[in-house]
Amino acid sequence: MTEDDDARYRALSSRDGRFDGVFFTAVSTTRIYCRPSCPAVTPKRANVRFYPSAAAAQAAGYRACRRCRPDAVPGSPDWNTRADLVGRAMRLIRDGVVDREGVTGLAARLGYSTRQLGRQLTAELGAGPVALARAQRAHTARILLQTTDLPVTDVAFAAGFSSVRQFNDTVRAVHDRNPTALRAEVSPARRARAAEGGGIALRLAHRGALDAGHLLDFLAVRAVPGVEEVVPGAARGTRTYRRTLALPHGHAVAEVDGPARGAPAGRGWLDCRLHLSDLRDLTTAVQRLRALFDLDADPEAVDGQLGADPVLGPLVRGRPGLRSPGHVDPHELAVRAVLGQQVSVAAARTLAGRLAARYGKPLPAPSGGLSVLFPAAETLAGAAPEDLAMPAARRRALLGLAAALADGRVRVDAGVEREEAARALLDLPGIGPWTAGYIRMRAFADPDVLLPGDAGVRHGLLRLGLPGDPASAVRAAEAWTPWRSYAVHHLWRAASAAD
Repeated sequence: MTEDDDARYRALSSRDGRFDGVFFTAVSTTRIYCRPSCPAVTPKRANVRFYPSAAAAQAAGYRACRRCRPDAVPGSPDWNTRADLVGRAMRLIRDGVVDREGVTGLAARLGYSTRQLGRQLTAELGAGPVALARAQRAHTARILLQTTDLPVTDVAFAAGFSSVRQFNDTVRAVHDRNPTALRAEVSPARRARAAEGGGIALRLAHRGALDAGHLLDFLAVRAVPGVEEVVPGAARGTRTYRRTLALPHGHAVAEVDGPARGAPAGRGWLDCRLHLSDLRDLTTAVQRLRALFDLDADPEAVDGQLGADPVLGPLVRGRPGLRSPGHVDPHELAVRAVLGQQVSVAAARTLAGRLAARYGKPLPAPSGGLSVLFPAAETLAGAAPEDLAMPAARRRALLGLAAALADGRVRVDAGVEREEAARALLDLPGIGPWTAGYIRMRAFADPDVLLPGDAGVRHGLLRLGLPGDPASAVRAAEAWTPWRSYAVHHLWRAASAAD
């Protein structure tokens, strides 16, 4: 639908929120750019320009709309589904790699020259890596200015800017006012309410339906003691997911609130609070939580295809907006995948909790039930075998994986080429197709992974009246591509309902 500007204009005219983050609309007479769903009066077609990224609109001299806040839209779902250079680069930019390592570091991670990388990003997104990172910094700066009382100078460096002058110039260009005026849009009382309980309060936007109940159920049964927990929320009938985060500059405790059971859909965001030891990690923490909750997905595309399948259709219609959770730390997820080999979810959770208690880095002070960061791969690579209460083969697999992650022989970060990384995993002793597939599904956020030998998939298929053997699962899943990861979650739900 978004292949030409006339189709984009129709999406704009209907205020179609499905395309928020997919493209941006700019009005030449006002010099303002918006999200497609902006509630303002639809501009004349002759005055509208379309851009593939907020950075491209900013580079063309447009400022962000104060009404619809286009800088806060969900990311394009393309960056989850695509495994090419541009998709991989966008995942790393959103994780803050340009701020930490520069464009040279980004290009090195991707295996391209800075010139090649810049050319491809500019050709497709209308902006190079510097401009894309600059747009992200401007968004982070607005959050800090409007949700905290930090001095403006501290906000500048926390948002990733290298100088106060650069910060001031960017904020003026993007928001059409200086940082002090941008902060003044939110009253001190409102900022104080946002900061109640400490930390930074923000909203994690998503498009379309969101089955938050599934997300919280999935995370709750897998929550590693001391590292994560799902607890009753502040509002009646709600739940809150809490966990520790190991980040590039420090650590954090994150809290994400789910809506009340049975609450009407359509709000379009999840409330979140971040308690950061170093504010420079804000952008990275937000992006990793978005990946965990799969908030950049396009549920209409997923549900449209899977819902038309005669086998999965009833499940999809019963759980609209079901997501495929990613993870906040690919190394942690990879280790936990090995711990989960051929054991129950509860047993894997217990093993992970023991590892965290023995080798994890304690928080300076406990926060509720949270007390420790999950141990780093470098630490686990030197773990004493007697501390690993598991069969010898799995112990060797765990130590081998941790060593490979620690020395870089295997990469599972946001910028990996998925096929290459999966092959590297399978070359390690004790890593089979299920483990590599589970890592690919969650650590790589791959939307098209089938786990044909998984017990939950087998039981889910049997529950639906289909054969549960792997060959039958592969045949049935041909119609589910490119959303087989979501199909797996539907099958897991069907299997659990049968218990």
